[in-house]
Amino acid sequence: MSVLKWFSLGLACLAVAVLVWAQFGLLRGREPTNLGLREGKLKPPSKTPNSVSSQADSWPDHAQRDYARIAPLPLRGGSAASMARLHGVLQAWPGATVVRNEPGYLYAQFSTRMLKFTDDAEFVLDEGQGVIHLRSASRLGRKDFGVNRQRAEALRSAYNAAN
Repeated sequence: MSVLKWFSLGLACLAVAVLVWAQFGLLRGREPTNLGLREGKLKPPSKTPNSVSSQADSWPDHAQRDYARIAPLPLRGGSAASMARLHGVLQAWPGATVVRNEPGYLYAQFSTRMLKFTDDAEFVLDEGQGVIHLRSASRLGRKDFGVNRQRAEALRSAYNAAN
């Protein structure tokens, strides 16, 4: 058998192994234990470019502040109505699971369909600023290739379009 055929066979075996690992949740990562509010803020952005946060400027010396910076969601129709709208968008989102839904705070997990990679997203109401702050981060990997930002912006569009 030629080297190319051996290489192709090895690559195919690796792909099957990765899919099997994914189905057993081995690519899911561990759920963070330090989510939620601390001194009125969500967790800081990740130390590597794999998260976004509307509170990134709260950590002026953070190495990933510029990469992580994203606008918060505006309140639409009052605090409770805005959080209910966001909850509805998250419940309908493919691959999303709302883990915690408390007054003024939502925590959701987003899983990819095939490999089951999981990202964590938090949303907190800030009535004083008239916004919902958000943070979304990948559990695994040093880079997210813009996935958290793309999802956050798509959520923003769905949130703004929701009734």
